[in-house]
Amino acid sequence: MTISVGAKLPEATLLKREDGNIAPVALGDKLKGRKVVVFGLPGAFTDTCSTIHLPSFMRTREKFAAKGIDEIICVSVNDPWVMEAWDAATGAGKAGVTLLADADASFTKAIGMDFSAGVVGLLDRSVRYAIYAEDGVVKVLNTEEKPGACELSVGETLLGQI
Repeated sequence: MTISVGAKLPEATLLKREDGNIAPVALGDKLKGRKVVVFGLPGAFTDTCSTIHLPSFMRTREKFAAKGIDEIICVSVNDPWVMEAWDAATGAGKAGVTLLADADASFTKAIGMDFSAGVVGLLDRSVRYAIYAEDGVVKVLNTEEKPGACELSVGETLLGQI
């Protein structure tokens, strides 16, 4: 079942590579008592993800902060080494966007945002979405309906809805 407005995001353990180590990140701890944006995308280093989706949240980070958003989290079905390399290549972390790996797609599947497109090598990946949550409860959910589209889930669109 796909997550919906009013639902609580599920507990999940995502991964981050820091200081040469793989660190588990309890998503529930990041959400508890906080206002958080979580956005998902098909994959690190893919065209639209790298040129439109991630940069839209890097550009708008300060405007989200001005609205009281505590953190912006990007979730991708990749391993933590890839997410670390993507962070280094894009400067996302320095711009205030946390990149977390959903290595086994368990979080993505739990919220019903998974898809596969084997013809282009994307298996058990995430559809493009953006969520605004308060204390883990979804207040706004924007999901792209068409493959390759990136309009409803960009930072500017979500920012205008908060």
